[in-house]
Amino acid sequence: MKKQTLTYAKALFAAIIIFSTFWSSCKKDKQPAVVQVVAPIRPVTAQSSAYVTQLFDFNPAPGQYINTTIADTTAAQGTLNKSNGLVSLGAYGGYIVVGFDHTVLDVAGKADIIVYGNAFTGFAEPGVVWVMQDTNGNGKPDDTWYELSGSETGKPGYIRNYVVTYTRPACDTCSVPWKDNQGGTGFVHTTTFHKQIYYPLGIKANTYTLTGTSLPSTNINTTNPAFVSSTAFAFGYSDSTTGGDTVDIANAIDKNGNKIKLKGIDFIKVQTGIEAGLGRSGELSTEFSGAADISLLKN
Repeated sequence: MKKQTLTYAKALFAAIIIFSTFWSSCKKDKQPAVVQVVAPIRPVTAQSSAYVTQLFDFNPAPGQYINTTIADTTAAQGTLNKSNGLVSLGAYGGYIVVGFDHTVLDVAGKADIIVYGNAFTGFAEPGVVWVMQDTNGNGKPDDTWYELSGSETGKPGYIRNYVVTYTRPACDTCSVPWKDNQGGTGFVHTTTFHKQIYYPLGIKANTYTLTGTSLPSTNINTTNPAFVSSTAFAFGYSDSTTGGDTVDIANAIDKNGNKIKLKGIDFIKVQTGIEAGLGRSGELSTEFSGAADISLLKN
C-alpha cells in the first residue's frame, strides 16, 4: 500500500509540473507584444531644419495669459524654427501641434527630441508630449497620436483619458468653472495681475472639452499659499527643467498603455498635464518655446 501511495504521489507531482509549465506558457502568450507601426520616412536633406517648422493647431485652455500676446496664434507661430519662442497653453488640456520638415528617427538608447519651455528650478509646469507618424503620407497630423510615457506613467494620480469641460463664466473677468470625468470640479481662478477674459475668445460655444492624460499633482507644494512650488518629475515631460526637456520616441505607448515601436515621427503635440492652481502664480499652465530633432542640433 505504501508503494502504491508513493507511485501515485510521483504521478501527481509530474502532472502538476506539466500543468504549471503549460499555464506559465499560456500566461506568457497572453502578454501584449510590442506593436511596430510602419510609415513612410521623410529623409533629412541639406535644407532640413533641426527645429519644428510648421504649426498645425493651437487650442489653449482658459488661463491668465489667454487672450494676450503670450497665448495667441502669433505667439504659437513664434515657436517655429527656434528654441526661444513662448506660448502659454493655458490650464489642463490646452495644447499645440507642430511638425518637422523630415522624419525624426528613433535612435536606440538615446533621447531623440528636445522640447523647450519656460521652467526654472522649483517651478515646473509639466506638459505631456505626444508623437505621431505621418502614416498615410499626406503631410497632416491626422493619423494616431501616441503618448510618450514618463516617470509618472502608471503611478497614483496618473489618469489616461482624462476629460475636462470648461464653461464660459458669468462675467468677463470671473473665474472659469471646470468639471472632469472623475467627478471633480473647480475653477481656473483669475488673479490680480491679469484681469482680461480667461475664456478663449476664439471659442464661440459656452462650453468646450479637452481630453488627454492627467499627471499626478504630488510634486506641487501648497504649504505656503503665497509661494506655491512645483518641482520637476524625473523624466519625460516638457516645461520641467531649465534649458529644455529631452524625450525618447522609444517610450511611445498607445491609448491602452501598450508599448508601440515607431521607426520615427513627424509631428508632436505638447499638452498641459495637470489641472491645478498655483496660488498667486495662477493656474498651472504649460508653456512651449519650441522643439528640435537632437540628431540635427549643432554643438
